[in-house]
Formats: sequence, structure tokens, C-alpha cells
Amino acid sequence: MAATENSQLYRDLMRLKPEDVTPNGWAVKAGVSRTVWTDMRRHGNPSRRTLDKLLSVAGSSLAEFEALRIGEVPRPAAGAAVQRGLRDVRAAQWGSAALPPLPLLSTAMAGEWDDPARQIELTELGRSEILDHLPRPPSLAGDREAYAMTIVGDSMWPRFRPSRRVIVSPRSPVAIGDDVVVQLVGSGEDGERPTVSVLIKEYVRRTAAFVELRQFNPDLRFRVPADAIAAIHKIVGEHF
Repeated sequence: MAATENSQLYRDLMRLKPEDVTPNGWAVKAGVSRTVWTDMRRHGNPSRRTLDKLLSVAGSSLAEFEALRIGEVPRPAAGAAVQRGLRDVRAAQWGSAALPPLPLLSTAMAGEWDDPARQIELTELGRSEILDHLPRPPSLAGDREAYAMTIVGDSMWPRFRPSRRVIVSPRSPVAIGDDVVVQLVGSGEDGERPTVSVLIKEYVRRTAAFVELRQFNPDLRFRVPADAIAAIHKIVGEHF
């Protein structure tokens, strides 16, 4: 990436920096190296995971940041106050039009997928059990299928801690390194409640025969046959 573009990326990030921390403090709070700002100038874009961590601390997400950078929403002025949380972040810039809320779907532990000895954590998602409605990020205004869910296990720790709410967009394209919700074929019924078994993991790669995923705790990579997958939805950020 050229130096001018790099400078613009840096400026865009600085407009979202939390007011109560320095740039180095922001990096530390996000769990990334304090050299991220220097690296950004020398080597180009940081990884999507680094950006996601920085934006999460700022109460934003990759989807919102990308929309901001391509001009779908106006950039906040330098030095302008930025409120924390997706509930009200940059409300003044986006306007006051009401957006339909995000449904918070129920989740529960569902044991292990495949060989129990590998400890590949499986989650049960209640497709029709809505526990609450949460404010919708403006970047997902056109995604009628977007939803929120609560992380109930620790297989993605420290990326996601249990009880953290995440926002999921079925319409967003999935890229290597993204966090995803993989819906498995063969959804069953839990009493009268329709449910689907899902794997909440990092997307590693895809072939015609399988999708390779990664979980962090325990740290391992594994493959899911393509014909066992009903859908792959992208996690676009956390809901604070």
C-alpha cells in the first residue's frame, strides 16, 4: 500500500480512537503490539484480526469501518467525540432514522463435534427463539438476515470470551481469517424448539471437498466435509 493510502488508513483509525487512551494504550487494550502504528506505515495494512481487535475496543466493527472508508457513511471530524458501543456510536453522523433491531437468538452448549477426544466445541443455535432485540449497526441496515448470538463456550478464547454477544451477517462475504458461524446439515428438534448445530470458529480455507476451520482452546485445525455444511455466516463484530 502506498504511503498516502497508509496515512489515510491511519487517520481513519485515529478518528475512532477512544478518547480515554493514547494510541499505544489503545493497542495494549486491544491486545495487539504497540508497534502496530509504525508497522502500518512501513508494511501496509495490518491484518483483519488486528483491525478487528482495535475496532472492538473503539465500539465499532470491520463492517462499519469498511463502510466508513468507502464513503457509505461520513467520516467523523477530527477530534469529534465518538460514543462507545454499537448502540449509539457515531449516531450524529449516521442520522436519527430508526433501524430494525437485531434479534438475539438463543444459544446453548451442544457437546463436541466429531471425535470427542479432539474437544471441538459445538453450539446449539435456537433459530426461532429470540431472547431480546439489540440495536442494529447502520452498516447492516440492508441485511435483513443479520442476527446476534451469545458465545457460551470457551473454544474461541481469548478471541471471544463466554457471555460475549456477537453480530452475525449471513450476507457478508467470508474471507480467510474471518470468524464464522458454520451451520451444519441435519438440524434437529429440541422439544418444540427448532435448533441448528453450529461451529463458531476461524475460517482457514475452503476446497470443493471440505472447509478447514480453527479453534483456539484447545488450539487446533480441523476439516468439515462440504456436504455436512448448510451455511457459513460471517461474524462482523461484537455487540457492547
